[in-house]
Amino acid sequence: MSIRIGIFGYGNLGRGVECAVSQNSDMEVVGVFTRRAPETVKTVKNSPVYHVDKIGEMTKDIDVMIICGGSATDLPVQTPMIASIFNCVDSFDTHAKIPEHFEKVDNVAKQSGKIAMISVGWDPGMFSLNRLLGGAILSDGKDYTFWGKGVSQGHSDAIRRIDGVLDGKQYTIPVEAALEAVRSGANPDLTTRQKHIRECFVVAKEGADKAKIEAEIKNMPNYFADYDTTVHFITKEELDRDHSGIPHGGFVIRSGRTGAHLEHSHIIEYSLKLDSNPEFTASVLVAYARAAYRMNIEGQCGCKTVLDVPPAYLSAKSGEELRRELL
Repeated sequence: MSIRIGIFGYGNLGRGVECAVSQNSDMEVVGVFTRRAPETVKTVKNSPVYHVDKIGEMTKDIDVMIICGGSATDLPVQTPMIASIFNCVDSFDTHAKIPEHFEKVDNVAKQSGKIAMISVGWDPGMFSLNRLLGGAILSDGKDYTFWGKGVSQGHSDAIRRIDGVLDGKQYTIPVEAALEAVRSGANPDLTTRQKHIRECFVVAKEGADKAKIEAEIKNMPNYFADYDTTVHFITKEELDRDHSGIPHGGFVIRSGRTGAHLEHSHIIEYSLKLDSNPEFTASVLVAYARAAYRMNIEGQCGCKTVLDVPPAYLSAKSGEELRRELL
């Protein structure tokens, strides 16, 4: 029997989820739920589209709802609401607020008897798992996380909100010297500025003060002020031609020592290079939707993260197949 998936929200991430489900033979999309008029939404795989008001009528038709809203304002409201009636998965990625989000969702999911999987993606998500594994194996060591080179959608949005900006994209880029120092086993202490640079490509509105825009970008707290930031002003045509994709990626590195006198150095490195950030994130969400379904079938409930899930639950293969093929 197929795991019946609902998709709540249909932007870049929702489209990615729809495509990812189509690549998994043990799953099917039951419906896409949108705040827009359903007749105006054309899905990639011709999945049925419903208004979000209809979700309460489909509790018996959906095994797991994958929530594709944004972390800033959507998911803090949507995930607790949906966890009250469905098993669900979200990609909440505001690291500092994960404990607060977890507690709120956990209370709801335990009352409803559902599994709610939060903060699923690649960071938080796959990178979180690798930080856990690295620290558990090399207890005497340091963690380093580098993001990029890739498009930061949140930072790009912050640029576009500046007065005088028509459009823009921002790339997060690891500082190569810092990355190599970590890979060498030197265990450096690195500041925020020493680890990453930010490169912005901005289309200014006609007559806008470019110097003022550049200064506002470079001095923006929580986004650019703590980084070496370069701003390039380009045309809309150049932006559309050269910066239309949403690539991303990064590295998690654990540098540690073992031995009677800590004389032996070790490096654990996990890396991602992604053509499409939302499509990869969607693929992770779909794998964890499978795990959420299986855990709930076993009688589990409450909020979970990637740190709580047995890896075998992510795969469509049986335990016997996994032991034979992968161990």
